[in-house]
This record gives sequence, C-alpha cells and structure tokens, in this order.
Amino acid sequence: MVAAPPPVKIVPATSEAGLAQALAIREVVFIEEQHVPETIERDAEDARAYHLLALQGGHAVGTGRLVTLPAPPEGEKGTWAQVGRMAVLHASRKLGVGSLLLTALEGEARKKGIAGILLHAQVSAMDFYRGRGYQPEGAIFEEAGMPHLLMKKRL
Repeated sequence: MVAAPPPVKIVPATSEAGLAQALAIREVVFIEEQHVPETIERDAEDARAYHLLALQGGHAVGTGRLVTLPAPPEGEKGTWAQVGRMAVLHASRKLGVGSLLLTALEGEARKKGIAGILLHAQVSAMDFYRGRGYQPEGAIFEEAGMPHLLMKKRL
C-alpha cells in the first residue's frame, strides 16, 4: 500500500531563508526546466512582492508571489495586483499545491483590499487558471520565449 503524501502547508516567505527557498524553486522550474534566462526570471519586483511557500513534509515544494500594481489595468477601478512566479516542483505537481498557493495569494489580496488580480498565464496553464475564475483577455503574446495570455479575476 502506498502512503498518502504529507499535507501541504502554505506559509509566507518573510525571511531571507524563505525567499531563498522560493528563488530555488523558481530556479528549478523556470531556469532549469523551462530554460528562462535568469536575468528575466529574477526581477526588481521580488524585493516588494508578497511571497508564499508551499511546504510538504517540511520541504519547500512550491511558491508564488503577489505584487500590488501602481495603477489598475485599463478599464478597471481600484487597486489591482499581479500574481506571478507560480512554480511547483515536478514531484509535487497534480497534488493541488498550485491551487492552495493561488487561494492563499487571493486571500492576501482580499486582506489588502485589492479589487482584482491579473496574471500572465503560460498557455499550457490557462485551464488551471480558468478553473479558478480567471478570464483570458486579449491575444496570446510571448514572454520568456513561451506563449502567454493575460488573465484577470475581480475579487
């Protein structure tokens, strides 16, 4: 009989060590697996973003961040934020880790009074986000060498 995987715990990455774990996950997923240049993957937003870690059995297996935008998207009102750098290590995919991270990021946005969230979804992840209430907007565009789509959700 195969044992069930340990439960996933979502925690803020508020320390230097926590941020280092988040960056390490992003390095594996984006830089190593998807061949995104490090100069694109790491950016100035990391310093002001709200970062989360997904921990499973005491190990960091996923991450995501929330960045408050300086102005709402065109046609929108209120304060908006962008979810980004959502990454889950291969062995923990399909276990609901991404959903837990996204739910927690949305919860933090609601606490901050954010009116809506936008994100740049890899086309391969579009159904994941659509299933969580995000609506595609506009045409497919290239980002980091991969096709993406702008998606939005009002909170």
